[in-house]
Amino acid sequence: MDEKSKQLLQQTRRPIPATPGQIAKEDYEYKRAGTRNLFVAVEPKGGHREVEVTRRRTKPDFVSFVKFLALGVYAQARKIHLVMDNLNTHFRASFEETMGAEAAATFLMRLEFHYTPKHASWLNMAEIEIGILDRQCTGRRIGDEARLCSEVRAWKQRRNEAGSRIEWKFTRQDADRKLAGHFVT
Repeated sequence: MDEKSKQLLQQTRRPIPATPGQIAKEDYEYKRAGTRNLFVAVEPKGGHREVEVTRRRTKPDFVSFVKFLALGVYAQARKIHLVMDNLNTHFRASFEETMGAEAAATFLMRLEFHYTPKHASWLNMAEIEIGILDRQCTGRRIGDEARLCSEVRAWKQRRNEAGSRIEWKFTRQDADRKLAGHFVT
């Protein structure tokens, strides 16, 4: 799982729609309408993803998203493995601060955290999915939260119904070649 900030940008002038043989045109000016956060969890081999739009990216927001995954989407799972980067909210302490130590300890028994190495975002499959989300859905001007939520929901539904998977082609041998110069044996 990972997250990405999204600027909400409103048009200041009505865009000219596409016509046969002509692309749509929009003015270079826009009005900033704040930002939103996109939490993204992807099950690469299962062809499933979850995306939640939040106003902020705080510890309680992170904990809420993980609770949604654990108690809703994966309620039947005995153990949930979360692969994440080392962002300051992605740690046990976030759950303890938000839920209290005792409740967090009970909740976290079902979770196992795995962290990608620092400066190795290319190992994070959620970032790959975020890139796809950006290219297919959010990589354009979206002016308000309601539209962002609607577009993201429709994108997620299409990808999940299609069972779109991430086909990881990076092998251990590729890693050995790529990283050989960084480690002394």
